[in-house]
Amino acid sequence: MQHSRTGAPVTPRRWPAALAVVCVLAVLTAAVLWWVALRPSGAAGPDTPPAASAPAEGQDGQASAHEDADKEPAPEPVDDSPRAKAQRAVEAMSIEERVGQLVMAPLYAGTDPSALYDLIANQHVGSVLIIGNWWSGTAGVRQATDVLQSYAPADNRLLMTTDQEGGLVQHLQGPGFDTMPTAVDQGAMSTDALRQSAAVWGSQLNQAGINVDLAPVVGTVTVDRGSNAPIGALYRDFGLDAQGNAEHATAFIDGMRDSGVETVIKHFPGLGGVTGNTDFTANGILDTTTTLDGPEIKAFLTALQADPSMVMMSLATYQQIDPNNPAAFSSTLIDGYLRGTVGYDGVITSDSLSAAALGGFDPREIGVRFVDAGADLACIGAADYVQPILDGLNERAASDQAFAEKVTRSAIRVMTLKYEMGLAQ
Repeated sequence: MQHSRTGAPVTPRRWPAALAVVCVLAVLTAAVLWWVALRPSGAAGPDTPPAASAPAEGQDGQASAHEDADKEPAPEPVDDSPRAKAQRAVEAMSIEERVGQLVMAPLYAGTDPSALYDLIANQHVGSVLIIGNWWSGTAGVRQATDVLQSYAPADNRLLMTTDQEGGLVQHLQGPGFDTMPTAVDQGAMSTDALRQSAAVWGSQLNQAGINVDLAPVVGTVTVDRGSNAPIGALYRDFGLDAQGNAEHATAFIDGMRDSGVETVIKHFPGLGGVTGNTDFTANGILDTTTTLDGPEIKAFLTALQADPSMVMMSLATYQQIDPNNPAAFSSTLIDGYLRGTVGYDGVITSDSLSAAALGGFDPREIGVRFVDAGADLACIGAADYVQPILDGLNERAASDQAFAEKVTRSAIRVMTLKYEMGLAQ
């Protein structure tokens, strides 16, 4: 027995009427389909593209909705900022490649560049420190830096650094390099004159293949100058009060950048309150007076507004800030203050991690402590420290996921700087 849509039986006497209804519906359906197929697409004329036609009256926009659903979604715009490029580059790196970007290896005057081939080509070291008494002039230094750059990937070239402050701290000399006055003498210049001079000195570094100068010193001497072995006794500061030092540091930074060379402010939070030189001793390197709200640190914050490429951490210990760790290992100073309070997310490097001030630490632990505190680029002054520091970083990253994530964040910061400088592609 047949049933209606409601489920009621259809009696034989109703069959002719039902059949008539079905026939009428079929004819009406065919007529509607024929009309839809042959009707004009819209009133705008034959050249109007179908997508621009208005939906048929009574369809409530269903045609447009159907067409929109068939379209491919618009591609997301690619973020080509240095930070985004760095993140993509680091994501494609192995953990060993990321670790390599966190190490600055030294090349001393008189050492053949090939001594660093394995470190750069196979262990992915991404930065080199040109150090020692180079007397070969701009041409001789350029020959070495070109060879070193040839060991690095073409799309991830080296940060090529040196320590060219002036006076007693000028590692590169000879034909093409001016003899730079001491920083104290630079402090006697007007800021305009210092900027112009720094641009000249920077152009000479640029000609030699150097792209980062580990200068200026921004520390303010607060003890007797003669007793302040690392800075005052060597005339490495600008010889002014904190504000004057900051203004001259800014002029130095701007002048170097005018010639295409980046800079590093050092030695945060200052070596002007100690007596011992951290390069040569672990004695007399406790600063008992520097505080986070004092003028000495404010000088660094002012210089930081000039956007140097890095901040270099001191190896001294600061009793009023973190009495338990040298600054380079202090999460209070790095993660807490510089990263957190100040909001600095650029590269943080170190004074030489092979210095006497850290002589009591296992070399394999030094790089780990530095990165664990929130810092990035381990500057190493002694060649025999490079491999232990690399090994220590790789071993810890392989066994500690949280530390591996810190390595990744640091590598992104270093690579961001490289993209900003045009060293990475």
